[in-house]
Amino acid sequence: MEPLVTTRWLAGALGDSDLLVLDASYTSTLPGSLPRDPRAEFEAGHVPGARFLDLDTLADERSLLPSMLPTRARVAERMRALGVGQGTRIVLYDDSPHHVSCRAWWVLRMFGVEASLLDGGIAKWRREGRPLETGPAPTTAPGDFEPRAPIAGVRTLAQMQANLESGAEQVADARSAARFTGAEPDPRAGCEPGHIPGSRNMPSGSFFESDGTWKDRQALAALFRDAGIDLDRPLVATCGSGITAAIIAFAGHLLGRDVPVYDGSWSEWGAEPATPKALGPA
Repeated sequence: MEPLVTTRWLAGALGDSDLLVLDASYTSTLPGSLPRDPRAEFEAGHVPGARFLDLDTLADERSLLPSMLPTRARVAERMRALGVGQGTRIVLYDDSPHHVSCRAWWVLRMFGVEASLLDGGIAKWRREGRPLETGPAPTTAPGDFEPRAPIAGVRTLAQMQANLESGAEQVADARSAARFTGAEPDPRAGCEPGHIPGSRNMPSGSFFESDGTWKDRQALAALFRDAGIDLDRPLVATCGSGITAAIIAFAGHLLGRDVPVYDGSWSEWGAEPATPKALGPA
């Protein structure tokens, strides 16, 4: 499948025995965010036949940082429970202005799983008057999923610190301009304002049209150029907690580039006393 599929394509593919649609909606961990219940929202209306990924819990519960990569065992357990087998085709969608299904896409790729995103998410599906199912997804026979080698990259704090010296990888930050420059304080307690020195700002919303669909590849390439990023050189993505950084990673994927994610992102860097923090524009 293509990495980005349309609502029209999905409507025609529903019912295919090897297709699995997963709702990857997520509850924001940002202090002050509006409370949401993604599971209840799923049960109130979802793409017919879809199952609930529960991205909130597809994380490393041992980490003090939010939303860190889950363990291999957790991913294997979740995928099998959802009925995923080795030949399953997966389409992800969400119902969030932060396009969090990109995070699910990246997490799955870290365990060797190719998946596609539904362009425009369920919001576009609803606007078009397409059918919805309600209630919980029915139980299914467990799949035989086994994690495979990663087809995506991740960066640690130590690697990002080393990159300050080497400059081997460009760094793109998906947070808002106000958070990037330090014009507004970081919403997480203990995190200083600012950005990783030398990084460039690419606010996550800039990758999308007003209707929530992705910009075309020509426009995406222009976004990188305008941010001062050379797509022919290595690039790593960061954000507040590793969620919207995956938007940059997916945009790079659409342009044929592999873009690792700094999983700890500013939640880690901004709270670490030893890391330098830059203020102002890039």
